[in-house]
Amino acid sequence: MAKIKKLKLKLEGFNNLTKALSFNLYDVCYAKTAADRKAYLAYIDEEYNAKRLEDILTEVVHIIGANILNVSRQDYDPQGASVTMLISEQPVDKEPENPEQPGPVPETIVAHLDKSHICVHTYPEAHPYSGIATFRADIDVSTCGKISPLRALNFLIHSFDSDVMSIDYRVRGFTRDVEGTKHYIDHKITSIQNYVSHEILGDYQAIDTNNYQDYLFHTKLMRTEIDLDHYLFQGGAKEKLPNKRDREKVRARLSEEIQEIFYGRNFLT
Repeated sequence: MAKIKKLKLKLEGFNNLTKALSFNLYDVCYAKTAADRKAYLAYIDEEYNAKRLEDILTEVVHIIGANILNVSRQDYDPQGASVTMLISEQPVDKEPENPEQPGPVPETIVAHLDKSHICVHTYPEAHPYSGIATFRADIDVSTCGKISPLRALNFLIHSFDSDVMSIDYRVRGFTRDVEGTKHYIDHKITSIQNYVSHEILGDYQAIDTNNYQDYLFHTKLMRTEIDLDHYLFQGGAKEKLPNKRDREKVRARLSEEIQEIFYGRNFLT
């Protein structure tokens, strides 16, 4: 790997590095009846329609101190939505350091982006037989320049209540210093986990698969506790499932679904 100087790099021209953060978020729940599943899909379509997603991303852009250049949004039939924003940075008061530590929480996060974009796509679905319903959101934040989108990761995770997260971070291209030396990354990173708060990590099992030579980092997280009152749509566990044995069956079904998504393979049941 190219040596990263501890001091601020003196560049020849613009910082040409492209830093891309992409992650999939999965929320799993149990919708017992056909009416529950229909209501779940209607709820997701209303809660995360294109206008609502635009409002969320607009707030994110304002929080990170950027300008919106263009917005494209679309609701889909029968469900799902997409929003894409082109954004540019506001003036930077000081050089960002991109330390390898969790970014600020939503109330305090500040970052700056240039020649960049942020987008989100949603994919709600409900299985007609198992009662399992899932909501997937794909989020991409790509920046060109000094700031790393990893500084926004903590805020984005705080904005969703997810059971499984699959996160990728990659630095592409190179930039030159005043001596003509190429630099393929301009900040230290050993793991995406180092940018996530300890409070969040405490609720998940996390594993890394990193390719340091290619500046490609991958982290997966899976929630470790299943509280049925949190996972049953429109009702508490004892209300929807008065029989304890039924509750344990649903708990096992939810656990299996979450693990299958996390490991990317189907289990034999």
